Amino acid sequence: MPDPITAIRMDTSQRSVPANGHQRAGSSLILFLWLYSGYCRVATCILTLCPRKLFSSRMISHFSILPENQDVRAIEIAGGGLHARILTWGASLQDLRLDGHAPPLVLGFPRLEDYLAHAAHHGAIAGPVINRIAGGMATIDGIHHSFDRNEHDRQTLHGGAGGFGWQHWQVAATGASFVELAISQPDGHMGFPGRIDATCRYELSGDGMLSVALRATTQKPTLLNMGHHSYFTLDDRGDIRDHTLRIDADRVLLADETDLATGETLDVRGTGYDFTRARPVSDPFDNNFCLAQQRRAPQTVAQLASPHSRVTMDVITSEPGLQLYTGHKLNAPVAGLNGRIDKPFAGLCLEPQMWPNAPDNPSFPSIVLRPGERSQQISCFKFTNT
Repeated sequence: MPDPITAIRMDTSQRSVPANGHQRAGSSLILFLWLYSGYCRVATCILTLCPRKLFSSRMISHFSILPENQDVRAIEIAGGGLHARILTWGASLQDLRLDGHAPPLVLGFPRLEDYLAHAAHHGAIAGPVINRIAGGMATIDGIHHSFDRNEHDRQTLHGGAGGFGWQHWQVAATGASFVELAISQPDGHMGFPGRIDATCRYELSGDGMLSVALRATTQKPTLLNMGHHSYFTLDDRGDIRDHTLRIDADRVLLADETDLATGETLDVRGTGYDFTRARPVSDPFDNNFCLAQQRRAPQTVAQLASPHSRVTMDVITSEPGLQLYTGHKLNAPVAGLNGRIDKPFAGLCLEPQMWPNAPDNPSFPSIVLRPGERSQQISCFKFTNT
């Protein structure tokens, strides 16, 4: 990896102006305890650690963003065959590398100011509600709430223009193999009721395995459906359309012309949405695939592979939905981590989450979070270089 301090630079005179851009923890006590204590260390997310692959972490740099004077930090963790760099801005996975494979596995920017000006949730934690909410409104326990309409002036995307991905998180804890970040969103921010306290824990937990564990509580009934939003690319060709993809889902949510889930589901068999067997991505997608009806114990739900690098990525998650977004709207005018401008289709997102637009579709798994409850999800991304 390039030297981390020289790789990230920030002109501290530049101001940050962000542009645009009742779910119980599980259906049973067993699932609750699993998610509460596991952090990807049991069941399918665990691999036996190889003693020779030591883990390390370090705080590598920090920057002050005016006028708020927020101390944005970059933290690097390494081990198990992976090297990851995380920013406290948006709890963003800025860079991810695999031993024996030089190019970055995710899209990102080398300079912090490019995240402030041009990021499309690159590597960020989207929330409190990832994806779209129709009309930017919802009714919770008979009370109507209006949220920031930051997409087409008609719907809420990723929690609004000031959502989790556009906020500064604090470093809550670090260890040899992990970093945990925390945020507290005040009552009413972007229209969401209740103070929301959330954490994001990035951890290297085995050979080529990165886990992302998200937790949240609230002081009032609110909506909560966080998600990780990295753009993955498994080779250095700048186009993921020939990556092969398998998704273990036989139904998909249809979307309208604004990519808002309409509530209609479609059997994927015999359609262009059929990824039940691995095939090239080929076309643009921004749809949620229905993996289950509720949150469950983590299991493998998808695999992405490059025919050129022979790198594969398995997605393991507790979430009942998986959003496939092929990055066909990427348009940042500045160079990314690979030194070139990332064009449309330069990377794709596989975003584990609850089904999107749930407030407008009562038959969908609920995303209402209540005081005394804890929302917990776990997703793992396992990389193999064959």
